[in-house]
Amino acid sequence: MRVIARMLWVLGLLALLAPAAAQSRLQRGKLQQVQDAYAASIRWGDFENAWQAVDPAYRAEHPMTELEFERYKQIQISGYRDLSTRGGPDGTVERAVELRVINKHTMAERTERYVERWRWDPEAKRWWLVVGMPDLWKGQ
Repeated sequence: MRVIARMLWVLGLLALLAPAAAQSRLQRGKLQQVQDAYAASIRWGDFENAWQAVDPAYRAEHPMTELEFERYKQIQISGYRDLSTRGGPDGTVERAVELRVINKHTMAERTERYVERWRWDPEAKRWWLVVGMPDLWKGQ
């Protein structure tokens, strides 16, 4: 009788954990999709599209001006490399990336590091970038 009770307890526990694991897998898959799309937009110089991955609350607090978008047109991204990914204690995910940036006027290439922080939005069922676009001029 004890063995059956234990087995039922384990099965009940697994039944409770399975949806959470499936949800976590689903969220990870969606994170990978949004990160891939964001990286592709940055690589191809489509910064307006990349801006759409930024959290709407962040966009409202830090709106991008036409001048700022024009600055991004002065550069070309020749490399976008994922360096590391780690989870944060608040459920966010941080990804460190290395960007190779070419100034279109001087053709000089430089390397910039950038840390993306992504948060899951349970209502929209999607991930948002909460740190804004990379500041590629901070060292200049």
